[in-house]
Amino acid sequence: MTHAAQIRIPATYMRGGTSKGVFFNLSDLPEAAQLPGAARDALLLRVIGSPDPYEKQIDGMGGATSSTSKTVILSRSIKAGHDVDYLFGQVSIDKPFIDWSGNCGNLSAAVGSFAISAGLVDAARVPRNGVAVVRIWQVNIGKTIIAHVPITDGQVQETGDFELDGVTFPAAEVQLEFMDPAAEEEGAGGSMFPTGNLVDDLEVPGVGTFKATLINAGIPTIFVNAADIGYTGTELQGDINSDPKALARFETIRAYGALRMGLIDRIDEAAKRQHTPKVAFVAPPASYTASSGKAVAAGDLDLLVRALSMGKLHHAMMGTAAVAIGTAAAIPGTLVNLAAGGGERSSVRFGHPSGTLRVGAEATQADGEWTVVKAIMSRSARVLMEGWVRVPGDAF
Repeated sequence: MTHAAQIRIPATYMRGGTSKGVFFNLSDLPEAAQLPGAARDALLLRVIGSPDPYEKQIDGMGGATSSTSKTVILSRSIKAGHDVDYLFGQVSIDKPFIDWSGNCGNLSAAVGSFAISAGLVDAARVPRNGVAVVRIWQVNIGKTIIAHVPITDGQVQETGDFELDGVTFPAAEVQLEFMDPAAEEEGAGGSMFPTGNLVDDLEVPGVGTFKATLINAGIPTIFVNAADIGYTGTELQGDINSDPKALARFETIRAYGALRMGLIDRIDEAAKRQHTPKVAFVAPPASYTASSGKAVAAGDLDLLVRALSMGKLHHAMMGTAAVAIGTAAAIPGTLVNLAAGGGERSSVRFGHPSGTLRVGAEATQADGEWTVVKAIMSRSARVLMEGWVRVPGDAF
């Protein structure tokens, strides 16, 4: 019996924020995978090492967590006024599917760097020294992201002294602007608050009824009060992820929140839409010890936030969820805003399992409708490895 030989595909393994993934230039993919569809999904699943019933992704590039089971495809932008088109795929670890329904805010920090190094940005837009402004079209959600990428001697500068909780080593700071982050294509009529309310009573059969802020900004997110579901907001990964019953409750909350937001038509559809929406719980400031052993003081925080991604408590905070946090915090009356003390604010510093993060947002209200011009936060990015990724030739 003969077996197909392996093929090799140019790829770059990158960290962006507190995530990492395999980056591809669209033109480098095999022809069958250059268009959306089963062939592309099969190829990327094999690259990452999914589906893996052992949930380790040993036979692929994935790291067996939602933060490290990611793929990115980039190309010169076909959108006027943009440099690069950015398509993100969240790869399921144990199931044979890729969720294309949302963005990865953390990997957004690496998009500009990759695009410049791959020649996807016009050379005239990249200074010899200074900051390159890369205009990114986020294809999954149809939004603009502006990345400010430091450049030294004509090359992307990756080293520096910017520290990001959840990332072990310092690196160069990359500032990101998420423009008009409300997800227009999601939910009812494209509203930032698809139910029309800043706070809803969310009824979840078998769990209970509690207050929730359902928002489409950065990524569709369901915010609930930690105390209402039996938590303090100081929990670390082991407190949640080691409890199967807790994870099942969160998934049920997520499913009914998705239904209420109009993201799905039936509860059973939530299982095939794992990346969105996110579910998070908030609480007023409190001191705690981060997963690194670092002491986090209540006085350094505006609020506490814990969020789940792909069915598990995230080790830090998803970038897109941080956009949702900053947006909701800027709007008086949301659960996020109330946990931070209420009132008007243009930025918040929140505590997450790995430490703290500051995010800003500019919110305005007109005719009773809230809009957010942009959300801003800083991340860092670094190339970990570049060359070729190999997969069996019959894998897609």
